[in-house]
Amino acid sequence: MSEREQELEAAMLRLVAQRGPDKTVCPSEAARAVGGDHPDGWGPLMQPARKVAVRLMKEGRLVITRKGRPVDPDDFRGVYRLRLPPEG
Repeated sequence: MSEREQELEAAMLRLVAQRGPDKTVCPSEAARAVGGDHPDGWGPLMQPARKVAVRLMKEGRLVITRKGRPVDPDDFRGVYRLRLPPEG
């Protein structure tokens, strides 16, 4: 895993934890936390952020949602959000 991916992972996990259960985070928030507010900094991180989010979902560490519902991490398109997995 690259250093950038490690930074994205840490940012995602921190943001969803701060937001709390049943609240979501946009992956661009994690990209901005790592790359800064300028689109040239965070924009190129969106594909690596998706890769990290998919891995974290497969590990059970977060959930990727689309339109409020969990997605298949191997087959989803469009705008998505991140949240903590259900307790239990």
